[in-house]
Amino acid sequence: MNPVSTRLWVPRNQSSDFSAISEFQEQLQLSQLVARLLIGRDYSLESARQFLTARLADLPDPFLLPDMDIAACRLQLAIENGEKIAVHGDYDVDGITGTVLLLAGLGEMGCKELTYHIPLRLRDGYGLSAEALKEASAKGTRVVVSVDCGVTAHAEATIAKEHGIDLIITDHHQPPPTLPDAFAVVNPQRQDSVFPFRNLAGVGVAFFLLVALRKRLRDAGWFADRPQPDLRQYLDLVAMGTIADLVPLQGINRTLTRYGLALLDSDHRVGVRALKQVAGVKAINSGVVGFQLAPRLNAAGRMEDAGLGVELLLEQDMVRALNTARYLDQCNRERQILEKQTLKEAEAAVAGLSADHTHTIVLGGDGWHPGVIGIVASRLVERYCRPTVMIALAGDSGKGSARSIRGYHLYQGLQACADHLAAFGGHEMAAGMSLGKDQLAGFAAALETHARAKLSAVDLIAKLHFDGVLLLEEIDLEVLRQMEALAPFGMGNPEPLLVAESVRAMQVQTAGDNHLRFTVCQGAFSHPAIAFGMLERREEFQGEIDLLVTPQINSFRGRETVQLRVRDVRPSSGRHKS
Repeated sequence: MNPVSTRLWVPRNQSSDFSAISEFQEQLQLSQLVARLLIGRDYSLESARQFLTARLADLPDPFLLPDMDIAACRLQLAIENGEKIAVHGDYDVDGITGTVLLLAGLGEMGCKELTYHIPLRLRDGYGLSAEALKEASAKGTRVVVSVDCGVTAHAEATIAKEHGIDLIITDHHQPPPTLPDAFAVVNPQRQDSVFPFRNLAGVGVAFFLLVALRKRLRDAGWFADRPQPDLRQYLDLVAMGTIADLVPLQGINRTLTRYGLALLDSDHRVGVRALKQVAGVKAINSGVVGFQLAPRLNAAGRMEDAGLGVELLLEQDMVRALNTARYLDQCNRERQILEKQTLKEAEAAVAGLSADHTHTIVLGGDGWHPGVIGIVASRLVERYCRPTVMIALAGDSGKGSARSIRGYHLYQGLQACADHLAAFGGHEMAAGMSLGKDQLAGFAAALETHARAKLSAVDLIAKLHFDGVLLLEEIDLEVLRQMEALAPFGMGNPEPLLVAESVRAMQVQTAGDNHLRFTVCQGAFSHPAIAFGMLERREEFQGEIDLLVTPQINSFRGRETVQLRVRDVRPSSGRHKS
Protein backbone atom coordinates (compact mmCIF):
# COMPACT_ATOMS: atom_id res chain seq x y z
CA MET A 1 0.00 0.00 0.00
CA ASN A 2 1.49 3.31 -1.09
CA PRO A 3 1.24 6.63 0.76
CA VAL A 4 -0.84 9.43 -0.70
CA SER A 5 1.27 11.45 -3.16
CA THR A 6 -1.35 13.75 -4.66
CA ARG A 7 -4.77 14.89 -3.52
CA LEU A 8 -7.84 15.47 -5.64
CA TRP A 9 -9.34 18.96 -5.37
CA VAL A 10 -13.10 18.59 -5.08
CA PRO A 11 -15.72 21.35 -4.79
CA ARG A 12 -17.44 21.12 -1.43
CA ASN A 13 -20.83 21.48 -3.05
CA GLN A 14 -21.37 21.23 -6.81
CA SER A 15 -25.13 21.85 -6.77
CA SER A 16 -25.49 25.17 -4.95
CA ASP A 17 -27.80 27.83 -6.38
CA PHE A 18 -25.93 31.13 -6.21
CA SER A 19 -28.86 33.25 -7.40
CA ALA A 20 -29.39 34.51 -3.82
CA ILE A 21 -25.95 36.15 -3.50
CA SER A 22 -27.31 39.69 -3.76
CA GLU A 23 -29.97 38.99 -1.14
CA PHE A 24 -27.38 37.58 1.25
CA GLN A 25 -25.16 40.62 0.69
CA GLU A 26 -27.96 43.06 1.34
CA GLN A 27 -29.76 41.32 4.20
CA LEU A 28 -26.67 40.14 6.10
CA GLN A 29 -24.31 42.98 5.16
CA LEU A 30 -21.74 40.63 3.67
CA SER A 31 -19.21 40.76 0.87
CA GLN A 32 -19.95 38.72 -2.23
CA LEU A 33 -17.20 36.25 -1.34
CA VAL A 34 -18.56 35.48 2.15
CA ALA A 35 -22.11 35.29 0.77
CA ARG A 36 -20.87 32.70 -1.75
CA LEU A 37 -19.20 30.75 1.05
CA LEU A 38 -22.42 30.48 3.06
CA ILE A 39 -24.59 29.58 0.08
CA GLY A 40 -22.02 27.02 -1.03
CA ARG A 41 -22.34 25.39 2.37
CA ASP A 42 -26.11 25.08 1.90
CA TYR A 43 -27.21 27.85 4.24
CA SER A 44 -30.53 29.52 3.55
CA LEU A 45 -30.88 33.19 4.38
CA GLU A 46 -32.49 32.44 7.73
CA SER A 47 -30.14 29.61 8.70
CA ALA A 48 -27.18 31.85 7.74
CA ARG A 49 -28.56 34.59 9.97
CA GLN A 50 -28.82 32.11 12.87
CA PHE A 51 -25.34 30.77 12.10
CA LEU A 52 -23.81 34.24 12.25
CA THR A 53 -25.60 35.28 15.45
CA ALA A 54 -25.41 31.90 17.29
CA ARG A 55 -27.24 33.03 20.44
CA LEU A 56 -27.34 31.06 23.69
CA ALA A 57 -30.97 32.15 24.00
CA ASP A 58 -31.76 29.93 21.01
CA LEU A 59 -30.49 26.73 22.63
CA PRO A 60 -33.19 24.03 22.70
CA ASP A 61 -35.09 22.77 25.73
CA PRO A 62 -32.85 20.25 27.55
CA PHE A 63 -35.91 18.19 28.47
CA LEU A 64 -36.18 17.16 24.81
CA LEU A 65 -33.27 14.80 25.50
CA PRO A 66 -34.48 11.28 26.36
CA ASP A 67 -34.69 10.51 30.11
CA MET A 68 -33.64 14.06 30.96
CA ASP A 69 -36.61 14.71 33.24
CA ILE A 70 -35.96 11.43 35.07
CA ALA A 71 -32.28 12.28 35.52
CA ALA A 72 -32.90 15.88 36.62
CA CYS A 73 -35.61 14.83 39.12
CA ARG A 74 -33.32 12.26 40.71
CA LEU A 75 -30.45 14.73 41.04
CA GLN A 76 -32.82 17.34 42.45
CA LEU A 77 -33.93 14.85 45.11
CA ALA A 78 -30.32 13.93 45.89
CA ILE A 79 -29.33 17.57 46.39
CA GLU A 80 -32.39 18.41 48.46
CA ASN A 81 -31.83 15.38 50.71
CA GLY A 82 -28.05 15.79 51.02
CA GLU A 83 -27.22 12.48 49.32
CA LYS A 84 -23.74 11.62 48.06
CA ILE A 85 -23.28 11.91 44.30
CA ALA A 86 -20.39 10.42 42.35
CA VAL A 87 -19.34 11.40 38.84
CA HIS A 88 -17.78 8.72 36.62
CA GLY A 89 -15.91 10.22 33.67
CA ASP A 90 -13.64 9.08 30.88
CA TYR A 91 -9.91 9.61 30.42
CA ASP A 92 -10.00 11.81 27.31
CA VAL A 93 -10.48 15.60 27.19
CA ASP A 94 -14.23 15.26 26.63
CA GLY A 95 -14.53 13.06 29.71
CA ILE A 96 -12.18 15.21 31.81
CA THR A 97 -13.96 18.49 31.02
CA GLY A 98 -17.38 16.86 31.47
CA THR A 99 -16.34 15.54 34.88
CA VAL A 100 -15.10 18.97 35.99
CA LEU A 101 -18.27 20.59 34.67
CA LEU A 102 -20.52 18.27 36.71
CA LEU A 103 -18.39 18.46 39.85
CA ALA A 104 -18.34 22.26 39.80
CA GLY A 105 -21.95 22.64 38.67
CA LEU A 106 -23.44 20.16 41.13
CA GLY A 107 -21.37 21.68 43.91
CA GLU A 108 -22.57 25.17 43.09
CA MET A 109 -26.16 23.94 43.07
CA GLY A 110 -25.84 22.71 46.62
CA CYS A 111 -24.52 19.13 46.56
CA LYS A 112 -22.51 18.73 49.77
CA GLU A 113 -20.78 15.40 49.09
CA LEU A 114 -19.25 14.88 45.67
CA THR A 115 -16.67 12.38 44.49
CA TYR A 116 -15.43 11.35 41.08
CA HIS A 117 -13.71 8.48 39.31
CA ILE A 118 -11.71 8.53 36.08
CA PRO A 119 -10.51 5.11 34.88
CA LEU A 120 -6.83 4.51 34.26
CA ARG A 121 -6.39 3.76 30.56
CA LEU A 122 -3.73 1.12 31.06
CA ARG A 123 -5.35 -0.62 34.05
CA ASP A 124 -9.09 -0.20 33.62
CA GLY A 125 -9.65 0.38 29.92
CA TYR A 126 -12.53 2.38 28.50
CA GLY A 127 -15.96 2.78 30.05
CA LEU A 128 -17.77 2.37 33.34
CA SER A 129 -15.84 0.53 36.01
CA ALA A 130 -17.68 -2.16 37.96
CA GLU A 131 -15.13 -1.85 40.77
CA ALA A 132 -15.66 1.91 40.98
CA LEU A 133 -19.42 1.38 41.26
CA LYS A 134 -18.96 -1.17 44.05
CA GLU A 135 -16.57 1.14 45.87
CA ALA A 136 -19.02 4.04 45.56
CA SER A 137 -21.77 1.88 47.02
CA ALA A 138 -19.56 0.83 49.92
CA LYS A 139 -19.03 4.51 50.73
CA GLY A 140 -22.76 5.18 50.85
CA THR A 141 -23.16 6.74 47.41
CA ARG A 142 -26.62 6.20 45.96
CA VAL A 143 -26.40 8.28 42.77
CA VAL A 144 -23.68 7.93 40.11
CA VAL A 145 -23.63 10.09 36.97
CA SER A 146 -21.51 9.00 34.04
CA VAL A 147 -19.99 11.42 31.52
CA ASP A 148 -18.97 10.46 27.99
CA CYS A 149 -19.38 6.74 28.67
CA GLY A 150 -21.85 4.07 29.73
CA VAL A 151 -24.30 3.64 26.86
CA THR A 152 -23.05 0.09 26.22
CA ALA A 153 -22.42 -0.78 29.90
CA HIS A 154 -25.07 -3.47 30.39
CA ALA A 155 -23.19 -5.52 32.99
CA GLU A 156 -22.11 -2.44 34.94
CA ALA A 157 -25.67 -1.06 34.99
CA THR A 158 -26.85 -4.35 36.49
CA ILE A 159 -24.09 -4.21 39.11
CA ALA A 160 -25.10 -0.65 40.00
CA LYS A 161 -28.70 -1.71 40.54
CA GLU A 162 -27.65 -4.73 42.62
CA HIS A 163 -25.62 -2.41 44.86
CA GLY A 164 -28.41 0.09 45.39
CA ILE A 165 -27.04 2.76 43.06
CA ASP A 166 -29.23 4.87 40.80
CA LEU A 167 -27.04 5.10 37.71
CA ILE A 168 -27.60 8.09 35.44
CA ILE A 169 -25.78 7.56 32.16
CA THR A 170 -24.95 10.63 30.08
CA ASP A 171 -23.21 9.74 26.85
CA HIS A 172 -23.06 10.69 23.19
CA HIS A 173 -21.72 7.53 21.60
CA GLN A 174 -23.78 5.28 19.36
CA PRO A 175 -26.18 3.26 21.53
CA PRO A 176 -26.66 -0.48 21.05
CA PRO A 177 -30.08 -1.89 20.05
CA THR A 178 -30.86 -2.54 23.73
CA LEU A 179 -29.97 0.12 26.30
CA PRO A 180 -28.41 -0.70 29.68
CA ASP A 181 -30.87 -1.13 32.55
CA ALA A 182 -29.88 2.14 34.21
CA PHE A 183 -31.99 4.64 36.15
CA ALA A 184 -31.71 7.03 33.18
CA VAL A 185 -29.86 7.04 29.87
CA VAL A 186 -29.46 10.57 28.51
CA ASN A 187 -28.07 10.37 24.99
CA PRO A 188 -29.03 12.44 21.92
CA GLN A 189 -28.15 9.47 19.69
CA ARG A 190 -30.98 7.34 21.06
CA GLN A 191 -33.52 6.22 18.48
CA ASP A 192 -36.37 7.80 20.48
CA SER A 193 -34.61 11.16 20.92
CA VAL A 194 -36.54 14.25 19.77
CA PHE A 195 -33.68 16.60 20.64
CA PRO A 196 -33.01 18.68 17.49
CA PHE A 197 -29.26 18.01 17.41
CA ARG A 198 -27.71 14.55 17.67
CA ASN A 199 -23.97 15.32 17.57
CA LEU A 200 -23.30 16.78 21.01
CA ALA A 201 -20.02 15.92 22.71
CA GLY A 202 -20.18 14.17 26.07
CA VAL A 203 -19.46 17.45 27.86
CA GLY A 204 -22.32 19.03 25.89
CA VAL A 205 -24.77 16.41 27.17
CA ALA A 206 -23.51 17.06 30.71
CA PHE A 207 -24.03 20.79 30.23
CA PHE A 208 -27.66 20.29 29.23
CA LEU A 209 -28.12 18.07 32.29
CA LEU A 210 -27.05 20.99 34.49
CA VAL A 211 -29.40 23.34 32.63
CA ALA A 212 -32.31 20.95 33.23
CA LEU A 213 -31.38 20.41 36.89
CA ARG A 214 -31.11 24.14 37.54
CA LYS A 215 -34.62 24.61 36.14
CA ARG A 216 -36.03 21.85 38.35
CA LEU A 217 -34.41 23.35 41.43
CA ARG A 218 -35.45 26.88 40.50
CA ASP A 219 -39.08 25.81 40.01
CA ALA A 220 -38.96 24.12 43.41
CA GLY A 221 -37.80 27.35 45.09
CA TRP A 222 -34.35 25.97 45.89
CA PHE A 223 -32.62 29.23 44.98
CA ALA A 224 -34.88 31.43 47.08
CA ASP A 225 -32.20 31.73 49.76
CA ARG A 226 -29.05 30.76 47.82
CA PRO A 227 -27.41 32.08 44.63
CA GLN A 228 -28.45 30.57 41.33
CA PRO A 229 -25.40 29.39 39.34
CA ASP A 230 -24.57 31.10 36.05
CA LEU A 231 -23.92 28.09 33.84
CA ARG A 232 -22.33 30.26 31.14
CA GLN A 233 -19.15 30.23 33.25
CA TYR A 234 -18.72 26.54 32.35
CA LEU A 235 -18.77 27.03 28.58
CA ASP A 236 -14.96 27.12 28.48
CA LEU A 237 -15.05 23.47 29.55
CA VAL A 238 -17.72 22.69 26.96
CA ALA A 239 -15.61 24.32 24.23
CA MET A 240 -12.48 22.36 25.15
CA GLY A 241 -14.23 19.00 25.27
CA THR A 242 -16.25 19.63 22.11
CA ILE A 243 -13.24 20.70 20.03
CA ALA A 244 -11.02 17.90 21.35
CA ASP A 245 -13.61 15.19 20.64
CA LEU A 246 -13.87 16.19 16.96
CA VAL A 247 -17.67 16.35 16.90
CA PRO A 248 -19.08 18.67 14.21
CA LEU A 249 -18.76 22.36 15.04
CA GLN A 250 -22.21 23.01 13.70
CA GLY A 251 -25.52 24.03 15.24
CA ILE A 252 -25.57 23.80 19.03
CA ASN A 253 -21.92 22.71 19.23
CA ARG A 254 -20.81 25.82 17.38
CA THR A 255 -22.93 28.09 19.60
CA LEU A 256 -21.57 26.58 22.80
CA THR A 257 -18.00 26.59 21.49
CA ARG A 258 -18.17 30.16 20.22
CA TYR A 259 -19.05 31.48 23.68
CA GLY A 260 -16.70 29.03 25.38
CA LEU A 261 -13.69 30.18 23.36
CA ALA A 262 -14.30 33.77 24.46
CA LEU A 263 -14.30 32.54 28.05
CA LEU A 264 -11.05 30.60 27.50
CA ASP A 265 -9.53 33.82 26.20
CA SER A 266 -10.53 35.67 29.38
CA ASP A 267 -8.38 33.53 31.72
CA HIS A 268 -11.13 33.17 34.30
CA ARG A 269 -10.14 29.57 35.19
CA VAL A 270 -6.81 29.21 37.02
CA GLY A 271 -5.99 25.79 35.55
CA VAL A 272 -6.59 26.95 31.99
CA ARG A 273 -4.42 30.03 32.62
CA ALA A 274 -1.61 27.77 33.79
CA LEU A 275 -2.03 25.46 30.81
CA LYS A 276 -1.90 28.41 28.40
CA GLN A 277 1.23 29.77 30.10
CA VAL A 278 3.06 26.44 29.87
CA ALA A 279 2.01 26.01 26.23
CA GLY A 280 3.07 29.56 25.34
CA VAL A 281 -0.45 30.44 24.20
CA LYS A 282 -1.51 34.08 24.00
CA ALA A 283 -4.64 34.19 21.80
CA ILE A 284 -7.28 31.45 21.74
CA ASN A 285 -9.03 29.86 18.78
CA SER A 286 -10.26 26.35 18.05
CA GLY A 287 -6.94 25.36 16.48
CA VAL A 288 -5.01 26.42 19.58
CA VAL A 289 -7.36 24.37 21.76
CA GLY A 290 -7.16 21.34 19.48
CA PHE A 291 -3.42 21.33 18.90
CA GLN A 292 -1.88 22.97 21.98
CA LEU A 293 -4.16 22.85 25.03
CA ALA A 294 -6.08 19.61 24.48
CA PRO A 295 -3.01 17.42 23.79
CA ARG A 296 -1.43 18.51 27.07
CA LEU A 297 -4.64 17.85 28.99
CA ASN A 298 -5.05 14.57 27.13
CA ALA A 299 -1.51 13.52 27.98
CA ALA A 300 -2.57 12.83 31.56
CA GLY A 301 -5.01 10.15 30.45
CA ARG A 302 -2.79 8.79 27.70
CA MET A 303 0.37 8.37 29.76
CA GLU A 304 -0.69 8.22 33.39
CA ASP A 305 -3.78 9.36 35.31
CA ALA A 306 -6.46 11.58 33.72
CA GLY A 307 -7.40 12.61 37.25
CA LEU A 308 -4.48 15.06 36.99
CA GLY A 309 -6.41 16.89 34.29
CA VAL A 310 -9.48 17.07 36.50
CA GLU A 311 -7.43 18.41 39.41
CA LEU A 312 -5.79 21.02 37.18
CA LEU A 313 -9.13 22.39 35.96
CA LEU A 314 -10.51 22.47 39.52
CA GLU A 315 -7.39 24.08 41.00
CA GLN A 316 -7.71 27.54 42.53
CA ASP A 317 -4.04 28.16 43.40
CA MET A 318 -1.86 29.35 40.52
CA VAL A 319 1.39 27.93 41.89
CA ARG A 320 -0.05 24.43 42.24
CA ALA A 321 -1.77 24.78 38.87
CA LEU A 322 1.52 25.67 37.18
CA ASN A 323 3.24 22.68 38.74
CA THR A 324 0.53 20.35 37.45
CA ALA A 325 0.51 22.02 34.01
CA ARG A 326 4.29 21.62 33.73
CA TYR A 327 4.00 17.96 34.61
CA LEU A 328 1.30 17.49 31.96
CA ASP A 329 3.58 19.25 29.46
CA GLN A 330 6.30 16.75 30.32
CA CYS A 331 3.83 13.89 29.84
CA ASN A 332 2.94 15.35 26.45
CA ARG A 333 6.60 15.42 25.40
CA GLU A 334 6.95 11.76 26.40
CA ARG A 335 3.78 11.00 24.45
CA GLN A 336 5.23 12.67 21.35
CA ILE A 337 8.40 10.55 21.53
CA LEU A 338 6.36 7.37 21.98
CA GLU A 339 4.01 8.36 19.17
CA LYS A 340 6.92 8.97 16.78
CA GLN A 341 8.42 5.55 17.53
CA THR A 342 5.05 3.79 17.20
CA LEU A 343 4.34 5.53 13.91
CA LYS A 344 7.68 4.37 12.55
CA GLU A 345 6.88 0.77 13.51
CA ALA A 346 3.36 1.06 12.11
CA GLU A 347 4.56 2.35 8.75
CA ALA A 348 6.98 -0.59 8.53
CA ALA A 349 4.05 -2.91 9.28
CA VAL A 350 1.92 -1.29 6.55
CA ALA A 351 4.72 -1.95 4.06
CA GLY A 352 4.50 -5.62 5.00
CA LEU A 353 0.74 -5.97 4.64
CA SER A 354 -0.62 -8.60 2.28
CA ALA A 355 -1.86 -7.44 -1.12
CA ASP A 356 -5.31 -8.61 0.01
CA HIS A 357 -5.59 -5.54 2.26
CA THR A 358 -6.50 -2.79 -0.19
CA HIS A 359 -9.30 -0.94 1.61
CA THR A 360 -8.32 -1.01 5.30
CA ILE A 361 -5.30 -0.99 7.57
CA VAL A 362 -5.44 -3.20 10.67
CA LEU A 363 -2.22 -3.50 12.67
CA GLY A 364 -1.38 -5.17 15.96
CA GLY A 365 1.79 -4.64 17.93
CA ASP A 366 3.12 -6.15 21.15
CA GLY A 367 4.14 -3.42 23.55
CA TRP A 368 2.41 -0.59 21.73
CA HIS A 369 1.15 1.99 24.23
CA PRO A 370 -2.68 2.19 24.28
CA GLY A 371 -2.37 5.92 24.93
CA VAL A 372 -0.87 6.76 21.52
CA ILE A 373 -2.40 4.26 19.10
CA GLY A 374 -5.39 6.52 18.37
CA ILE A 375 -3.11 9.38 17.35
CA VAL A 376 -1.01 7.05 15.20
CA ALA A 377 -4.17 5.71 13.55
CA SER A 378 -5.06 9.30 12.61
CA ARG A 379 -1.59 9.80 11.13
CA LEU A 380 -1.97 6.64 9.00
CA VAL A 381 -5.41 7.72 7.78
CA GLU A 382 -3.89 10.99 6.62
CA ARG A 383 -0.95 9.23 4.99
CA TYR A 384 -2.81 6.36 3.26
CA CYS A 385 -6.48 7.45 3.09
CA ARG A 386 -7.76 4.17 4.53
CA PRO A 387 -9.87 3.34 7.61
CA THR A 388 -7.23 2.36 10.15
CA VAL A 389 -7.24 0.24 13.31
CA MET A 390 -4.26 0.14 15.66
CA ILE A 391 -4.28 -2.60 18.30
CA ALA A 392 -1.97 -2.63 21.32
CA LEU A 393 -1.38 -6.28 22.18
CA ALA A 394 -0.53 -7.47 25.68
CA GLY A 395 -0.41 -11.19 26.26
CA ASP A 396 -3.49 -12.86 24.78
CA SER A 397 -5.59 -9.75 24.37
CA GLY A 398 -5.52 -6.35 22.71
CA LYS A 399 -7.03 -2.90 22.98
CA GLY A 400 -7.64 -1.06 19.74
CA SER A 401 -8.30 2.45 18.51
CA ALA A 402 -9.70 3.21 15.06
CA ARG A 403 -10.09 6.24 12.78
CA SER A 404 -12.01 6.45 9.52
CA ILE A 405 -12.24 8.32 6.23
CA ARG A 406 -15.16 10.21 4.76
CA GLY A 407 -17.69 7.72 3.41
CA TYR A 408 -17.03 4.86 5.81
CA HIS A 409 -19.10 4.59 9.01
CA LEU A 410 -16.65 3.05 11.44
CA TYR A 411 -19.13 2.03 14.13
CA GLN A 412 -21.24 0.19 11.56
CA GLY A 413 -18.08 -1.52 10.32
CA LEU A 414 -17.31 -2.75 13.84
CA GLN A 415 -20.90 -3.94 14.22
CA ALA A 416 -20.41 -6.08 11.12
CA CYS A 417 -17.29 -7.58 12.73
CA ALA A 418 -18.75 -8.01 16.22
CA ASP A 419 -18.16 -11.78 16.26
CA HIS A 420 -14.42 -11.09 16.38
CA LEU A 421 -14.58 -8.45 19.14
CA ALA A 422 -14.96 -8.71 22.90
CA ALA A 423 -16.33 -5.15 23.10
CA PHE A 424 -16.48 -2.02 20.97
CA GLY A 425 -17.95 1.47 20.91
CA GLY A 426 -17.66 4.80 19.18
CA HIS A 427 -19.18 6.68 16.25
CA GLU A 428 -18.77 7.29 12.53
CA MET A 429 -15.20 8.59 12.47
CA ALA A 430 -13.58 7.17 15.61
CA ALA A 431 -14.01 4.07 17.74
CA GLY A 432 -12.35 1.75 20.22
CA MET A 433 -12.48 -1.99 20.76
CA SER A 434 -11.00 -4.92 22.65
CA LEU A 435 -10.38 -8.41 21.30
CA GLY A 436 -8.42 -11.58 21.81
CA LYS A 437 -5.07 -11.87 20.06
CA ASP A 438 -6.33 -15.00 18.30
CA GLN A 439 -9.17 -12.96 16.77
CA LEU A 440 -6.93 -10.33 15.17
CA ALA A 441 -6.54 -12.00 11.77
CA GLY A 442 -10.24 -12.80 11.53
CA PHE A 443 -11.20 -9.27 12.51
CA ALA A 444 -8.83 -7.75 9.93
CA ALA A 445 -10.29 -9.96 7.18
CA ALA A 446 -13.89 -9.20 8.21
CA LEU A 447 -13.30 -5.43 8.30
CA GLU A 448 -11.61 -5.56 4.89
CA THR A 449 -14.59 -7.44 3.44
CA HIS A 450 -17.06 -4.95 4.89
CA ALA A 451 -15.06 -1.92 3.71
CA ARG A 452 -14.78 -3.30 0.17
CA ALA A 453 -18.57 -3.51 0.02
CA LYS A 454 -18.96 0.10 1.22
CA LEU A 455 -16.05 2.02 -0.35
CA SER A 456 -15.59 2.76 -4.03
CA ALA A 457 -12.25 3.42 -5.72
CA VAL A 458 -13.06 7.15 -5.64
CA ASP A 459 -13.61 7.00 -1.86
CA LEU A 460 -10.01 5.81 -1.47
CA ILE A 461 -8.54 8.80 -3.28
CA ALA A 462 -7.32 11.50 -0.89
CA LYS A 463 -9.31 14.67 -1.40
CA LEU A 464 -9.19 18.31 -0.45
CA HIS A 465 -12.67 19.85 -0.50
CA PHE A 466 -12.73 23.51 -1.45
CA ASP A 467 -15.39 26.21 -1.29
CA GLY A 468 -14.93 27.86 -4.66
CA VAL A 469 -12.67 30.05 -6.78
CA LEU A 470 -10.97 33.14 -5.38
CA LEU A 471 -9.83 36.25 -7.22
CA LEU A 472 -7.05 38.05 -5.36
CA GLU A 473 -8.84 41.36 -5.91
CA GLU A 474 -11.73 40.10 -3.71
CA ILE A 475 -9.59 39.92 -0.57
CA ASP A 476 -9.00 42.73 1.90
CA LEU A 477 -9.00 43.04 5.68
CA GLU A 478 -12.71 43.83 5.91
CA VAL A 479 -13.63 40.70 3.93
CA LEU A 480 -11.35 38.61 6.15
CA ARG A 481 -13.00 40.00 9.29
CA GLN A 482 -16.36 38.90 7.87
CA MET A 483 -14.84 35.50 7.16
CA GLU A 484 -13.64 35.25 10.76
CA ALA A 485 -17.29 35.56 11.83
CA LEU A 486 -17.78 32.05 10.41
CA ALA A 487 -15.50 30.68 13.16
CA PRO A 488 -14.97 28.66 15.27
CA PHE A 489 -13.65 26.33 12.60
CA GLY A 490 -13.18 22.62 12.98
CA MET A 491 -14.86 19.33 12.17
CA GLY A 492 -18.07 20.03 10.25
CA ASN A 493 -17.26 23.74 9.87
CA PRO A 494 -13.86 23.82 8.16
CA GLU A 495 -11.85 26.93 7.45
CA PRO A 496 -12.67 28.40 4.04
CA LEU A 497 -10.53 26.78 1.38
CA LEU A 498 -10.45 28.48 -2.03
CA VAL A 499 -8.72 28.00 -5.37
CA ALA A 500 -6.63 30.87 -6.71
CA GLU A 501 -6.24 30.01 -10.39
CA SER A 502 -3.51 31.02 -12.83
CA VAL A 503 -1.28 32.79 -10.35
CA ARG A 504 2.47 33.16 -10.03
CA ALA A 505 4.65 32.71 -6.95
CA MET A 506 7.23 35.51 -6.81
CA GLN A 507 10.32 35.81 -4.60
CA VAL A 508 9.98 32.27 -3.18
CA GLN A 509 12.10 31.99 -0.03
CA THR A 510 12.69 29.39 2.65
CA ALA A 511 11.05 30.20 5.99
CA GLY A 512 12.04 28.28 9.11
CA ASP A 513 13.13 24.68 8.64
CA ASN A 514 10.52 23.39 6.21
CA HIS A 515 8.31 26.25 4.98
CA LEU A 516 8.08 28.56 1.99
CA ARG A 517 7.25 32.27 1.94
CA PHE A 518 6.47 34.20 -1.26
CA THR A 519 4.16 36.70 -2.97
CA VAL A 520 1.19 35.48 -5.01
CA CYS A 521 0.43 37.57 -8.09
CA GLN A 522 -2.69 37.54 -10.27
CA GLY A 523 -2.89 40.34 -12.81
CA ALA A 524 -2.37 43.64 -10.99
CA PHE A 525 -3.13 42.17 -7.59
CA SER A 526 -0.82 40.40 -5.13
CA HIS A 527 -0.78 39.11 -1.56
CA PRO A 528 1.87 37.55 0.72
CA ALA A 529 1.65 33.78 1.17
CA ILE A 530 3.04 31.10 3.47
CA ALA A 531 3.22 27.38 2.63
CA PHE A 532 3.89 25.35 5.78
CA GLY A 533 5.82 22.09 5.42
CA MET A 534 6.18 22.44 1.64
CA LEU A 535 9.92 23.07 1.24
CA GLU A 536 10.37 19.74 -0.59
CA ARG A 537 7.82 20.89 -3.20
CA ARG A 538 9.57 24.17 -3.99
CA GLU A 539 10.04 23.24 -7.66
CA GLU A 540 6.26 23.05 -8.10
CA PHE A 541 5.90 26.79 -7.43
CA GLN A 542 7.37 27.76 -10.79
CA GLY A 543 5.48 29.21 -13.75
CA GLU A 544 1.72 29.59 -13.80
CA ILE A 545 0.08 27.56 -11.03
CA ASP A 546 -3.18 27.06 -9.14
CA LEU A 547 -3.07 27.35 -5.36
CA LEU A 548 -5.46 26.01 -2.77
CA VAL A 549 -5.46 28.64 -0.04
CA THR A 550 -7.07 29.84 3.16
CA PRO A 551 -7.06 33.66 3.32
CA GLN A 552 -6.30 34.98 6.79
CA ILE A 553 -5.29 38.05 8.76
CA ASN A 554 -1.63 38.06 9.74
CA SER A 555 -0.88 40.15 12.84
CA PHE A 556 2.73 41.17 13.42
CA ARG A 557 3.96 43.92 15.75
CA GLY A 558 0.52 45.48 15.91
CA ARG A 559 0.07 45.58 12.12
CA GLU A 560 -2.54 43.52 10.31
CA THR A 561 -2.08 42.35 6.72
CA VAL A 562 -3.71 39.92 4.33
CA GLN A 563 -1.96 36.55 4.05
CA LEU A 564 -2.75 33.42 2.05
CA ARG A 565 -2.00 30.13 3.80
CA VAL A 566 -1.27 27.61 1.05
CA ARG A 567 -2.61 24.07 1.41
CA ASP A 568 -1.70 22.62 -2.00
CA VAL A 569 -0.33 23.50 -5.44
CA ARG A 570 -0.85 22.17 -8.96
CA PRO A 571 -0.01 23.29 -12.52
CA SER A 572 -2.44 25.92 -13.72
CA SER A 573 -5.70 24.78 -15.27
CA GLY A 574 -5.58 27.96 -17.36
CA ARG A 575 -9.14 29.06 -16.65
CA HIS A 576 -8.09 32.46 -15.30
CA LYS A 577 -5.23 34.24 -17.05
CA SER A 578 -3.03 36.60 -15.05
